[in-house]
Amino acid sequence: MKLTDPTQTLAALIRCPSVTPAEGGALTTLASMLSELGFTNDRVTFSDTDTPDVENLYSRLGNSGPHLMFAGHTDVVPVGDEGAWTRDPFGADVVNGEMYGRGAVDMKGGIACFVSALARVIERSGAPKGSVSLLITGDEEGPSINGTEKLLAYQKAKGETWDAAVVGEPTNPDQMGDMIKIGRRGSLSGTLRVDGVQGHVAYPHLADNPLRGMVKLVEPLLDPPLDVGNERFPPSNLEVTSIDTGNTATNVIPARATARFNIRFNDQWTAESLAEELRARLERASRDLGMRPGREPVRYSVEFDARSSPSFLTRDDALIEALSVAVKQATGRIPALSTTGGTSDARFIKNYCPVVEFGLVGKTMHMVDERVALSDLESLTLVYETFIEGWFERQSASAGTR
Repeated sequence: MKLTDPTQTLAALIRCPSVTPAEGGALTTLASMLSELGFTNDRVTFSDTDTPDVENLYSRLGNSGPHLMFAGHTDVVPVGDEGAWTRDPFGADVVNGEMYGRGAVDMKGGIACFVSALARVIERSGAPKGSVSLLITGDEEGPSINGTEKLLAYQKAKGETWDAAVVGEPTNPDQMGDMIKIGRRGSLSGTLRVDGVQGHVAYPHLADNPLRGMVKLVEPLLDPPLDVGNERFPPSNLEVTSIDTGNTATNVIPARATARFNIRFNDQWTAESLAEELRARLERASRDLGMRPGREPVRYSVEFDARSSPSFLTRDDALIEALSVAVKQATGRIPALSTTGGTSDARFIKNYCPVVEFGLVGKTMHMVDERVALSDLESLTLVYETFIEGWFERQSASAGTR
């Protein structure tokens, strides 16, 4: 295998059926590539209650600073209806200049490009003057319990520190060079339960329909808006994702109603302050008897999921500039600096060092016939190659001025 060619490195990874949490040979294949480049590999398996064991990989080249981390995951989502695919989802077939396969975009493609970029740098000028590590999990598409978060803590306990990190998630919405992620919105999920009294619909005075109370409580969750956003973040947004009574009969007033919701919030909130605000809104609304004349205040409870994700913003101008310059040189485009999208493992990494995200175009991620243009693989490899050299040069120049 020619490691400087991202089409070859990606094909080797796609052919490993690493549907989360299965390793599928992907980490073994990646470790072999990195060993060839001089990396030392550390394979670690983590376990936890009621979650599957997950294998992870930490590889390092060099033993001095500055230290650049690349982070990502080799696990992929299930293929879905395999019969709907026009190509083998683990075949890495190339058709009309595109490589097909689960993980081509999310995110084996990013890993393959970083490996090839490193191979080119090493081939041309030797290993960077410092250290490069790859922190790769098999748990990003799963519960994210036995992966990046634990691997970071494990390596830190062994004495590892990092100066900056790049996550190779697909960040570009339409074409290479569109967008760098410099932060992420937080995520908080909750469950609202309203209790009523079950009864016959013909005798409503003997019952208490919880859906009347639910309507009154859901409204203030949505309005007024939580905020209007700011320079770096869009407005925080709450979406009700389900309302259910478990009732299959049309002539029965249900005993209770349950609603689930999720909020993607910006840096004006923490999970704690957001939960406090929503509890206050619910308490005020519970006393509004507009839909329940003659009744007591709505009987309700609300619970928030313990595993929330914080919002964060990376403020390391040198890191952001180094990546922005590399993107412009490789693609000719000036990338937007964004905090949009869902969560990623960057939420764990930001506790250890500044982190940014840049990867492939994400249009086909998680879809049937997930695929990536070979030209995009070359563009991303060039971005990473330029970034690696530029970041280490900046670090060296900065050290020389101190």
